[in-house]
Amino acid sequence: MNLMPWTRQITTVFVDRQVENFPQTAKVLANLPHAAIEVVDGPQAIHSLLKKETDSIGAGKKVLHLCANKGRFVRPCPGTSHYSCCGYTIVHIGAYCPMDCAYCVLQAYFHPPVLSFFVNQDELFAQLDEFFARKPADMRRLGTGEFTDSLVWDSVSDLSARLVERFAAQNHAVLELKTKTACVDGLLGLAHNRKTIVAFSVNTPRVIKEQERSTASLAARLAAARKCQESGYPLAFHFDPQVIYPGCEDEYVKVVEQIFKSVSPQNTVWISLGAFRCMPDLLPVIRGRFPKSKLPYGELIPGLDNKMRYFKPLRTALFEVMVKALKDIAPGVTAYFCMEDEPAWKKCFGFAPSTQGGIAALLDEAAVRVCGIEGKSGR
Repeated sequence: MNLMPWTRQITTVFVDRQVENFPQTAKVLANLPHAAIEVVDGPQAIHSLLKKETDSIGAGKKVLHLCANKGRFVRPCPGTSHYSCCGYTIVHIGAYCPMDCAYCVLQAYFHPPVLSFFVNQDELFAQLDEFFARKPADMRRLGTGEFTDSLVWDSVSDLSARLVERFAAQNHAVLELKTKTACVDGLLGLAHNRKTIVAFSVNTPRVIKEQERSTASLAARLAAARKCQESGYPLAFHFDPQVIYPGCEDEYVKVVEQIFKSVSPQNTVWISLGAFRCMPDLLPVIRGRFPKSKLPYGELIPGLDNKMRYFKPLRTALFEVMVKALKDIAPGVTAYFCMEDEPAWKKCFGFAPSTQGGIAALLDEAAVRVCGIEGKSGR
């Protein structure tokens, strides 16, 4: 395997004693020959070490904890209260991310955050087998990118390839691999049967430069998307979080144009839209770690879920521009809001998701159409 840039920053791998002899542990360690190895009994020693650092959040990106997931690997996304949810299912493969985005909620979610990868993967695949055996009447959308970037582990583990091949063997669920990297070579040439969607979080070049340290450029992400399309994968794109600043509307429209100069709308399953939002505890973290960032100083107010959000008229104005651009440039692509209420849907899309069977039904239908999934009608 070729090491991704982030793997070179790992100085120490802490291995939980209970997983010391697991096959995946050996695989990861073999791909990090430069890192020191320390066997530990749980994460307490790592937390104590990181708390001594001036920037414990940044320090947590330089150590790796190999451990077992003691909870469920496959579980429903918790969503957020008072806003429409898409009914996503999480495949929980690890926690935290070696890239460094100013707005990343994981900075304030874990205390302190530790880069962790779960190596008890026999349990993961057993839970997936149980999930597939239930064969629900409606299809399901699963993804690994809720608590980490889906592809950052691909230079030290073959997990993504194994997941792709496992999903390819069934026909009522799709796997979404969501990333800010351009590291897709490990996916190319796999027999995926179009049951894996390769999804890219995208933003304007300005936001990527100012707020997304150590991530791939927009051009690199779109080149990677084109590679995946050429390898037969369906695609998705996530404009989340969108950042409001003077001239942002025109810049976001240009990103839409660039996407569909690179890939086909007919091969794009969905596009999500979401404005910057965060729990209040994240704002002082951003001020301390990203002193040049203007994110904490936007026109933010508490939302219905107590997260800080842009004043609704401001974010709705941006959404209206985006929805119009998507309808003009890629009219057949399913677009949806990530965590907005039904009035916002009515204003921007002209309908409320509840009148269409909910967001989940809209996205399921998109997967039926683009990925060839069996839908409720057995198509």
